[in-house]
Amino acid sequence: MSNQEFENILIANVDFLKPFAFTLTRDTESAKDLTQETLFRALSNKEKYNVGTNIKAWMYTIMRNIFINDYRKKSRQNVVFDHSPNDFLIDNNQGAISNLAESKLKLKEIQAAIQRLPEIFKNPFILYYEGYKYNEISTYLQEPLGTVKSRIHFARKLLKEEIVRY
Repeated sequence: MSNQEFENILIANVDFLKPFAFTLTRDTESAKDLTQETLFRALSNKEKYNVGTNIKAWMYTIMRNIFINDYRKKSRQNVVFDHSPNDFLIDNNQGAISNLAESKLKLKEIQAAIQRLPEIFKNPFILYYEGYKYNEISTYLQEPLGTVKSRIHFARKLLKEEIVRY
């Protein structure tokens, strides 16, 4: 197949690509870009097309793969678009300034709430909070594993009710 014949086949099938591109991107401009990129890749990979096979399916596959790769690439980037006139990119990883006084007050409130728990719930919860596994707590307290899990669950539930959210 000559280059001219291949280009004519691609151009004849462009109208089928546009709705699929819009379905993927949900944006007219992005769909146009995706269609252009698909045509470029199809032209540059002409030798990979098997004559006689379904060219629409081949082009749909190229388009879908481009969309997936772009989506994955964008999800790895930690940037957000600022829709100001200049479309600046803002680094999403900038941390907020922490307020140590507020976090210390919250920690004190949590610790006080833990100390107010009934003993039956407090002991397993404190061990769990310190990093022990359920089976280690069960062995240490000489209680069945299910009982330990249940008590930790109820301790969490009581703490959620007691601690005021900010």
